[in-house]
Amino acid sequence: MKPAFSVVFLTTLSGAAQGLLIALFGVEAAVRLGVVSANAAPSQMFFVVGSGIVVALGALGLLASFFHLGHPERAWRAIAMWRTSWLSRECLCLPAFLACAFAYGVAHWFGWPSSLAIGALGVLSSGALFVCTAMIYACLRFLQEWATPLTIVNFVLLGCASGFTLATACAAWLAPSQTAGLAVCACLLTLAGCASRVASLMRNARLRPKSTVQSATGIKGANVVQKSRGFTAGAFNLREFFHGQTPRTLARVKWTFLVGAFGMPFVLMVLGVSASSVGLSIGLFCAACVTQYTGLVAERWFFFAEARHPQNLYYARSS
Repeated sequence: MKPAFSVVFLTTLSGAAQGLLIALFGVEAAVRLGVVSANAAPSQMFFVVGSGIVVALGALGLLASFFHLGHPERAWRAIAMWRTSWLSRECLCLPAFLACAFAYGVAHWFGWPSSLAIGALGVLSSGALFVCTAMIYACLRFLQEWATPLTIVNFVLLGCASGFTLATACAAWLAPSQTAGLAVCACLLTLAGCASRVASLMRNARLRPKSTVQSATGIKGANVVQKSRGFTAGAFNLREFFHGQTPRTLARVKWTFLVGAFGMPFVLMVLGVSASSVGLSIGLFCAACVTQYTGLVAERWFFFAEARHPQNLYYARSS
């Protein structure tokens, strides 16, 4: 498939926002339940700033999605098929998630005791958004690379990993007492995300197309070889269903995201926890955020490019 950068940025930005809100709620829940002592409780500003970042990232993701539309003025119609379409459900869940995140920040700004309940609603909306976004791809059975539960697992783990890494950077600045705990969670989620993504890569490498050149062309001969795609100019099928990159490029992108999304952030987080100064620690955590997000952009690009649309069997000479 041809990756659309609008969707790449939508899914990575909103995923980080969802993970960050879950991290903020987790810290508040730990304080309320007594897991974290009251003396080590973060200030309200930690939650306010964190919620502001959540809303900003989610809004940027929503803005990016409009560049994927041929007629943005008709975007409101996307919710019309919510009973049967995962895309329509995503379009409903994203604004609901942003509304919860905004309300969560307002509740902490004014010190409302209902902030925990609002945060719980935000976590539920975040989970629903993860499922809806992932199911847009996982429900497409003819794309074998996507039609697996690992698609949902990867969306959740990678979003949470980037969100907790971002929460760690915020904590190093506004709530130092929470930095170590959040860093441990971020590292564990990063390792879990790496394991699940490698598992999907290994699974996809073993896949074999269910269709053949014979079934694609309708020709029953044993030795069917396509010599020409049959066009003197480009076509929609060639532009939208094939990325046009070489196998070497795909291999480079794969190793880039494995190192950038998982390896380097993990190392930077460990160095950040053991840093000798607060300034150095904040710098390392911020570097981990930037590195991980860049790696996740490459990962999401590869996610789309890796999917082999069956129609490319018919256009074998171009794919």
